[in-house]
Amino acid sequence: MAHTDPDLVAAARTVRAHAWAPFSNFAVGAALRHRDGRIVTGCNVENATYGLTICAERVAVFKAISEGMRPDEFTAVAVVADTDEPTPPCGACRQILWEFCGDIPVILATPAEVKLVLGLRELLPHPFDGRFLTGS
Repeated sequence: MAHTDPDLVAAARTVRAHAWAPFSNFAVGAALRHRDGRIVTGCNVENATYGLTICAERVAVFKAISEGMRPDEFTAVAVVADTDEPTPPCGACRQILWEFCGDIPVILATPAEVKLVLGLRELLPHPFDGRFLTGS
């Protein structure tokens, strides 16, 4: 198994406790590592309409950008959910992670253990990104 970044996983576990999931009771925490070592976290925040819900991974990315970090400065992301099987990012989160982070390691864990580490390209093998918009 690839490097599991215990501090990153711990940060995702900690922030998971802040999730606002009164409808699904499915709390998720995510932590994104910047290349300078900083860790930015996010948790899922639900809304009664579900469509306005935002996932932990996107919260972490958008928070990092709002704090002045820039795309392609991230080295790994950890996602923690309380499930028996590894819980990968949803399709929208995979797309955002790809555009802002590239092919980084995605560490999938539970509150107790790391379950799986994959490259983002394994989760999103044919990504859509700016190359298609600019023709480069």
